[in-house]
Amino acid sequence: MPRHELLAGSAHPQELEAVIAAAEQGLRSWEPVWTDFMDGGLREEAEQRLAALAELDLASWGGFPGAERRRLLLQRRETALAANALPSGLVGLEISGNFLFDQAERADFRSGLLAAGASQGDLGDIWLRGDRGAQAIVTASLAAALDGLGASVRSVEVRLEMRPLEQLQLPAERQPRRFQTVEASLRLDAVASAGFGLARNRMVEKIRQGKVRLNWQPISSPSRLLQKGDRVQLEGRGELRIEAVEPTKRERWRIAILRC
Repeated sequence: MPRHELLAGSAHPQELEAVIAAAEQGLRSWEPVWTDFMDGGLREEAEQRLAALAELDLASWGGFPGAERRRLLLQRRETALAANALPSGLVGLEISGNFLFDQAERADFRSGLLAAGASQGDLGDIWLRGDRGAQAIVTASLAAALDGLGASVRSVEVRLEMRPLEQLQLPAERQPRRFQTVEASLRLDAVASAGFGLARNRMVEKIRQGKVRLNWQPISSPSRLLQKGDRVQLEGRGELRIEAVEPTKRERWRIAILRC
């Protein structure tokens, strides 16, 4: 496998090297191999770079359609099976607690699970369940290790319980939607506010907290100017793709957006 060429110029060289090693294992053993969970930026880069290998078949799965964090399935093209035809080793994890007086966000639940012994590679998507806690997609091995244990999320004691995927209350699947908006500027906070349907000051807060990514790279400047082809990601809210940018006669900007 041309490891040097595959890694050249990578934005995630260490993580990509682990994916390449998994691909080599799959090709060598003729057995399907699942990688760890990865975010969208690394997954897209791995898919683009490994797609050039004629003998390798790639697929991804995160436990439900629309999952942001996924694992790659790597196998020989001659013997490839669909991802849903193979055991994925994924289950659900219920994270139960009373968050009525101490509201937590996804990052808080992720931090709590990491403190309880999880690794990032074992953790898929996490979504909130009001003031009752959250649910997550995790590897079966992690769920077995945490099942029945207690942990802490912010100031709240929680209980961790394994759940079959079919028992989870999964997030609603987002349907891609195209629309246009007219804005006074191409600033990230203005466009993202319109695209995600959040108040501008709330979007500024999320950007400064590091919860927004531009082309999969963390960004903390609300004033960054966007252009055609840019992609804006907000955890739990999907992605905006800037498909066209045109000036209007009134010195504003008409922006075509695909939200997915």
